[in-house]
Amino acid sequence: MENKEIQTDPKKIVKSITVIFLTVILIGILILLQGKDSFFKKPPLKPGLPAPDFTFPGLDGKMVSLTDYKGKVVFLNIWATWCPPCREEMPSMEKLYKELKSEDFEILAVSIDALGAKAVAPFMNEYRLSFPALLDPEGTIQQLYWTRGIPESFVIDKKGILAKKIIGARDWTNPEVIRFFRNLIQKS
Repeated sequence: MENKEIQTDPKKIVKSITVIFLTVILIGILILLQGKDSFFKKPPLKPGLPAPDFTFPGLDGKMVSLTDYKGKVVFLNIWATWCPPCREEMPSMEKLYKELKSEDFEILAVSIDALGAKAVAPFMNEYRLSFPALLDPEGTIQQLYWTRGIPESFVIDKKGILAKKIIGARDWTNPEVIRFFRNLIQKS
């Protein structure tokens, strides 16, 4: 029997090492991206942090930004016409708006309806809602405010700081809720 030595091609060795190296790097990047405290992710929006600014068109076509309301308490509601809990809470939001609109208070209802004004305008008319409805058919507000569903509401103080995050529908006419908003309005 002949004793054959295994011959290795240096190009194949370099190629194998490169593939292994790139695989390890890719796995490392994936671990970092999925890590809880990854530096690639921004921290979730929490009370005490500045509310992210946004600009969306209203039903009248005029552009509206959160910063337009600096000095007012803003009740930001993210919703859609096809969402039953959203539909349920809208009449109580209208009552809250009528109760507080003469004070330093504003409601901004950002709709994520894909049809935009075609869906929102008839809904606002049907429910006789007078607070501003903004249109975000791409749903960019959801990434900006880290929402997981709708409705989600955010109370932003006069300085633009998130005071409270509320997940799900509420009765916004509850005396305790109105007292909360009035206390926030009275703060400088």
